[in-house]
Amino acid sequence: MPKVETPRWGWALTGSGHFFKECLAIVRELEDIDLFVSRAAAEVVRMYRQDFKLPKSVRVFRDTTASAAPVGAFYYGTYHTLVLAPATSNTVAKCVCGISDTLATNVFAQAGKCRVKSIVFACDTAPELETEAPKGMVKVYPRQIDLDNTARLKTFKDVAVVETLAELGDALARRKHELI
Repeated sequence: MPKVETPRWGWALTGSGHFFKECLAIVRELEDIDLFVSRAAAEVVRMYRQDFKLPKSVRVFRDTTASAAPVGAFYYGTYHTLVLAPATSNTVAKCVCGISDTLATNVFAQAGKCRVKSIVFACDTAPELETEAPKGMVKVYPRQIDLDNTARLKTFKDVAVVETLAELGDALARRKHELI
């Protein structure tokens, strides 16, 4: 695979409904982006009845292969940044433990191995949160292990962990500025 002229954003969606709609809206605004859709994220799209219309420039990779074949593009300079948003507690735990058995966790692992900076919008970041479920807002109470895993992920080199939609916007703006 030849080196690309303009490296792209990689964006992985997981099975979280936490700010899922807002993350899709951001994806629609970015240029030069590839979207990695885990099997769980595909279910969330249906559960939340999301319009999955994206600009024609967005390339979509779905979790359909056992080896997560699309991750090979990380080896060839295709991506300058990986965004993992929203990231479930399951995905965060797997990332912390080095487990890469889904498309989302595999692209995270490959980004790290290829020194591609990552931005992770973790869902479970406080002892009590309000989040949108398919039928409306609900309160959730992340477990201590979920909070601990988010804290551990913050120690990873080249990984920025954000806890709010505003922080995600700020991290994306900073990264865009770094790329100029």
